[in-house]
Amino acid sequence: MYPNKKLFQLIVLFYSVLSFAQTDKKDILQGDFTYLLKARLNTQTPDYIHQEFFSLQIGDKRAFFASSQSIKRDSTFEKSLIREDNRDGSISLSLKKGVSMPKTKFSYTIIQSTENTQYFELAGMAKLTYKEPVISNWKLMNETKVINTISCKKAEVNFKGRNWTAWYSTEIPFPYGPYKFSGLPGLIVKITDEKGDYNFELVKSVSNSELKGRSVNISERRYSEAIETTQPKLQQALKNAAANTAAILASQGTTVIGGQEIMREREKQREENRKYENPIEL
Repeated sequence: MYPNKKLFQLIVLFYSVLSFAQTDKKDILQGDFTYLLKARLNTQTPDYIHQEFFSLQIGDKRAFFASSQSIKRDSTFEKSLIREDNRDGSISLSLKKGVSMPKTKFSYTIIQSTENTQYFELAGMAKLTYKEPVISNWKLMNETKVINTISCKKAEVNFKGRNWTAWYSTEIPFPYGPYKFSGLPGLIVKITDEKGDYNFELVKSVSNSELKGRSVNISERRYSEAIETTQPKLQQALKNAAANTAAILASQGTTVIGGQEIMREREKQREENRKYENPIEL
């Protein structure tokens, strides 16, 4: 739930401007895959495993990776948005009553190509992005395994502080995979870090006959016209975004009684929680 009506209206306005102003450039689907992530996100609750589905949609020259829930959230928002033209020339924006927005712990979008990997995420009202090179230090192993009827080969890599084991299939000749993992001579079917904190596994694929005439359904507004930055600066922007809520409201003529104290207390709690976060990149 948003902290108050004014902030909610700002968020609705931000998303709606993007929706009305942009026309998606459709990438024709060459592959459509669903992965299940099982992740231990908090060291305080090591027995709790968060599960979430992700979509990997492959176009002619690039692949798009995002949480299936976040894609549904975009669709729900667009279908539920109500726009009214007021007599004074202004526009009122709201959502239909009773609409429940899908929830996700992962709001980012990742685009993979043979040249680089690009990460996109909203920090407050700014859409930020950074690029990284395709992983090139894979160690291909002489070991095979059948996973969900798919013949796979083994590869290992150290990436951002974790040691990963991947199983990829040359029978599915796409050099892509979940999250930022790409650069192998076949689609990654399963990848797990050695501690078992993060595990992505392919659980569904769409047949070639069903792909005909379909386009990537990840909205262009998730990644177009983003401000390029670095990963550390993006992470800092995410931390600062919530703390700036009171200032954003004040700039719009809204005062939250005791707002600064509330925000400071919330930020203190967030900092405490961060001690126990178990991020995919260490």
